Amino acid sequence: MTYSSLEEIESRKTKLKDDIQQQSGHISTLWRGLTAPQPASSKGEMIAGLISNSITAIDAFLLVRKLIRNYGFLFGRKKRK
Repeated sequence: MTYSSLEEIESRKTKLKDDIQQQSGHISTLWRGLTAPQPASSKGEMIAGLISNSITAIDAFLLVRKLIRNYGFLFGRKKRK
């Protein structure tokens, strides 16, 4: 797109800035909705969430343990073979 005057550039810049602010507001609204904790409506959902979080924590622990075991020399834990 070509512009022939500074006024055209300024108007395009203003329009783009308004579009970015509008999209930023929309994205922040969507992000808040995505990251907000959903209240468990029943005891079963609460227990399912607790189990899911526990499994995630155990998985992370096992992953770190495996990485330290295989690449411990990077963390100063043992000497490289």
